Amino acid sequence: MFKAIAGLVLGWSLVIGLGPEVALSLPLQRVNATQEHNFGFDEQLWGNLSNPGDLQSLIDAVDQSLKYLATPKAAKDYRRYSGTAFSLDRVRRSLVRFRQLLVTANSPQQLQQAVESEFEFYQSVGKDNQGTVEFTGYFVPTYKASPVPTAEYRYPLYRRPANFDNWRKPHPTRAQLEGKDGLQGHKNVLAGYELVWLSDRLEAFLVQVQGSAKLQMTDGTQMSITYGGSTNYPYTSIGGELVKDGVFPKEELTLPRLLAHFEANPQALDTYIPRNNRFIFFYQTDDVPPNGSLSVPVTAERSIATDKSLMPPGALALIQAPIPQVSSRRTLETSSVTRYVLDQDTGSAIKGAGRVDIFLGSGELAGDRAGLLNGPGKLYYLLLKD
Repeated sequence: MFKAIAGLVLGWSLVIGLGPEVALSLPLQRVNATQEHNFGFDEQLWGNLSNPGDLQSLIDAVDQSLKYLATPKAAKDYRRYSGTAFSLDRVRRSLVRFRQLLVTANSPQQLQQAVESEFEFYQSVGKDNQGTVEFTGYFVPTYKASPVPTAEYRYPLYRRPANFDNWRKPHPTRAQLEGKDGLQGHKNVLAGYELVWLSDRLEAFLVQVQGSAKLQMTDGTQMSITYGGSTNYPYTSIGGELVKDGVFPKEELTLPRLLAHFEANPQALDTYIPRNNRFIFFYQTDDVPPNGSLSVPVTAERSIATDKSLMPPGALALIQAPIPQVSSRRTLETSSVTRYVLDQDTGSAIKGAGRVDIFLGSGELAGDRAGLLNGPGKLYYLLLKD
């Protein structure tokens, strides 16, 4: 994400949550589009006067994948797909034709009819070999921060230390780097590498989970930061730890409930945050769209993150997922919708054929929606018929 913890912004999935020359056996099964009678239409592409569609956003996302597919990195990445249906040339041609259909179609029905006629569908086997895929959402958060430490802004985010490549392994744990309370970094190897300070410890931790953030600085300026490296530990979800300790049943754990729990029990942060030994470093960027793991910008509603050891990078996909939307009553309501998306990101918590993270954009509303996006759906990849 943005390189979702391998580079950008991971979301709620992280909170709760092969070598390049080796050919892959993809966890995808070709299905008959005419028999998959409930694909549905991507209604969001057209919209109406009061709720404009995002056709141009999808076209832009397609263009970003085409940009990636023209790079030497893509040529190297796709060596692993030798012997599968997903060759670099076929994935590229599929996107070129799909873009043409987007420009010429006049309705979701017309687009879907053309796609089902001209494309083959490959469904992910999911987490259960029955096609069940768990969807979550991620976003770029905005937080308040200070360029200097103050009595209120005490919790730092750090640059990557200059001598990081020479650190002895295993690396220091999170507790060794920042202390149990998150305030001891100035006493060790992190001293002098502070980038900004936040007022809330959980917010500072969530920026590390997300992998990037937009910051509203106390001096009136704005700053964007993104992933600049990490220590060599696996990610440990604090939401998962709460479930393991019996604080919440897994099915009842949501981001709002997790935040409320730590607001009511701030001392528990000293117990749970240090359990995630992985520590993230940042660097300042210009205020540009966040990049995914393919080093191209991700697009709200149209970019997904998957396990890139399995799924074809940059490829066109169709999802059926429980996505929260703002209703006519100005509340968030979740329903299963169909969306065309591009596979442009990855993330530490996104493992296996049964996990997808959807990028929902930036800001408070995107965060609220990401916090509620958590449920089963289906994932299909599309290839132009030979």
